[in-house]
Amino acid sequence: MTKAIVAGMAFLLAGISAQGATTDVELEAMKPNLRDFPSLQRGMTLYVNYCLGCHSLKFQRYERTADDLGIPHDVALGNLVFPGRARPAGMDGAAIGDLMQTAMPLERAKAWFGKPPPDLTMVDRVRGTAWIYNMLKGFYVDPTRPFGVNNRVFENIGMPHVLAGLQGVQRRVEMRPKSLDLLDGLDTLVRKRADGGYAKMATAADDSPATEDRLIRQPLVKYEVDPGTGSMSAAEFDQAAYDIANFLHYVGDPGRLERRQMGVWVLVFLAGLFVLATLLNREYHKDLHER
Repeated sequence: MTKAIVAGMAFLLAGISAQGATTDVELEAMKPNLRDFPSLQRGMTLYVNYCLGCHSLKFQRYERTADDLGIPHDVALGNLVFPGRARPAGMDGAAIGDLMQTAMPLERAKAWFGKPPPDLTMVDRVRGTAWIYNMLKGFYVDPTRPFGVNNRVFENIGMPHVLAGLQGVQRRVEMRPKSLDLLDGLDTLVRKRADGGYAKMATAADDSPATEDRLIRQPLVKYEVDPGTGSMSAAEFDQAAYDIANFLHYVGDPGRLERRQMGVWVLVFLAGLFVLATLLNREYHKDLHER
């Protein structure tokens, strides 16, 4: 009975994780690299300066992160660990061993955003690295939203575009598809009717008779950044988004790289043990045959 309950809970959690990671938008591929320490260091710097004000990493410590990413403690304290973060009562200043908490008061966060911004320690495990990468690049101007922006990956997102100063002002541009000129350049379409004959109809879906199948034309969409509105070029911002996503991939499982390195040595040990066991087995068989 207990095994069945555990299996059911595991299946439910897997379903929830899979549901959270799905999106109707085709995501641009992004492959994280935990051995790219400059990228991880830049990602931590960007996250602390642009994201940590709202989104905590409350299961991650500055000290562990600095050690894993090769950042000296004095450099981390001077540039990445800021006083004023949420700390236990009676403790002032900042310490390298602190958790990566946000300084935003809980009650004010509820008033500003409707609910506190979520902790992002495990966002990579739930959403995936490619989702994070595309979401960071997906903000565009939308005057109907409270913060004036929307997101093509996370529709109706409830946060401002904090990286707008880097990326610039991105706009969603809808383009009308080119007409299909099948009849000597005429802006019409030819379609076979149910009775076997052929009928012409206009390119616009609204002009189709109600009794016939409607021609649905999805608008072609592209996203353009207004020139001169961001401090980074498109390639530089792509790299910045990659660095943040790569850093959050590390945060989701800080022991991943260490396990992989240890796994290599475990395999080497097992290979050596296999050789010794094989040689020992031969010696045992020699004794048996001699007897």
